[in-house]
Amino acid sequence: MLVLITALASVGFIHMFQRVTDNVAQRYIMALGAIAVLGIIAWIVVSTVKKYANQNILFGVILLTLIGCIEIIRIDYENASFGYTSAAGFNQLVWFILSLVLMTIIMVTIKDYRIFRKFGYLSMVIGLILLFSPMIPGLGVSINGSRIWINILGHSVQPAEFAKIFMAFFFASYLFDHRDQLAVGGKKIGAMHLPRLRDFGPIIVVWSACMGVLVLQKDLGTGLLFFAMFVCMLYVATGRISWIIIGFIFFVLAAFVAVRLFSHVGNRVEAWLHPFDNRVYQAVGGSQQLVTGIFGLASGGLFGTGLGQGYPALTPLANSDFIYSSLGEELGLTGLFAILAIYLAIIGTGIVTAIKVKDGFGKLLASGLVFTMAFQIFTVVGGITLVIPLTGLTLPYMAAGGSSLIANWTVAALLLIISHQANKPEEDVSSDTFAMAAMEVINEKKAQEQRKSKARHASREVVSEAIPAGDQPTIAEIVGDSSDDNLDSTHSAGSDNTVSMHTSAETTMLNTVEASHAPDMREYEPGNHELSDSELAQDDTRTDNADKKLTEGDE
Repeated sequence: MLVLITALASVGFIHMFQRVTDNVAQRYIMALGAIAVLGIIAWIVVSTVKKYANQNILFGVILLTLIGCIEIIRIDYENASFGYTSAAGFNQLVWFILSLVLMTIIMVTIKDYRIFRKFGYLSMVIGLILLFSPMIPGLGVSINGSRIWINILGHSVQPAEFAKIFMAFFFASYLFDHRDQLAVGGKKIGAMHLPRLRDFGPIIVVWSACMGVLVLQKDLGTGLLFFAMFVCMLYVATGRISWIIIGFIFFVLAAFVAVRLFSHVGNRVEAWLHPFDNRVYQAVGGSQQLVTGIFGLASGGLFGTGLGQGYPALTPLANSDFIYSSLGEELGLTGLFAILAIYLAIIGTGIVTAIKVKDGFGKLLASGLVFTMAFQIFTVVGGITLVIPLTGLTLPYMAAGGSSLIANWTVAALLLIISHQANKPEEDVSSDTFAMAAMEVINEKKAQEQRKSKARHASREVVSEAIPAGDQPTIAEIVGDSSDDNLDSTHSAGSDNTVSMHTSAETTMLNTVEASHAPDMREYEPGNHELSDSELAQDDTRTDNADKKLTEGDE
């Protein structure tokens, strides 16, 4: 599969470079060579360290990223022909290299994903810090009207992409620990169970804080993504459809308020409803970008214009927000269906992984990450094709942007680790380790039975030696075990002269004997001694002698 991907990518790059330039820059050749080497290393690491992982995830994200890089580089050359210099394509190759390195490190260092369950609240704190960081003066940067970026060493970073992963850790950890209370606790209203405030309150507070920050930053697309992840993981944790209904109601109310309060949200809704209205088309923040992207898709037709043959750069943000439209113009509807099929294969593999993994935390984490990816793809494709309003989200693995690419590759690495655990065969219970453990349990049970037998024998011996002949009570009264049917039947079958009760003097004598021999009885408590076969034989002999004395006394 890796050979096939390499061949397809090589043909794509060669074909693209032949169409757009006569001289391929040396830096592109070096970057592509590094990607080839690192891709092979990553595959070897996954095959050895996480050998049970479903490699369809790895192959899928590599292929999607390569297709995205081809299109971004092609758009850079078109922008250069218009007099605009852009290095987005080469930067994307560099981010791809860093993503491969990071994924390889994650594969080697993280032995078990369940370690993140221990750091649920720490993940929450880190996620909130990342969300709040663009609001810090001097650190946050406003781009295209949204303050969702921070400046680090001259590079713009979108911290919400990484906050998405940490909040998934927190949601999975919290919901796993409180899934029973959320599923059945609290009050029942109709067919819906509402949890107690102390169980559901903290997570609502965290979610409200996330939504509030994202609204203040005018990044409602990411806010919508967080909300969808929250509702999905809540449903997986409880199994109650009522939470989806409640989530949908909250979404409708939030959307209505956002349209009324935020002008840029209202403009997107109006552009969605009336994209070809001249007034909306000419307005600032209107439907011009959307209409241009639709025309690009239409010009691509069924098979596209071919790489390097279209004009995707005419659409604003053609290499990021509207890369799906750019690909549709040059690859056509057939190419878009092929891309969606790759996405579907990755998502399907993730869903199967979430179903197969046995621990609840893994199910929640895999479900949240996979659903977030699927929801993001739906919102991007749906926005460009007029199914829903534009959200400002980008297509995973394909759109230009280092933050998005590295974060999504981290998600892929986590899914690989979870799939390795889900597909890993169970340990053979007949192995030496498990056999030894089983024998230890059996031996311990035998030792307990021996200690109980020793204690019973000792109690009989103590009483028989302490009470003079002729004054012994019945065996059933000495042992005090009403469950011993044999002893009860032996002495209850006698004549009416059988003594059934002790006199007060006899009772006092028994109490005195028991008190005087209490230290001797303590040594036979369970766990104090292990009895050998010879000791057991001696005990049996003493018990027989005691029984004979008791019989003589009864006679």
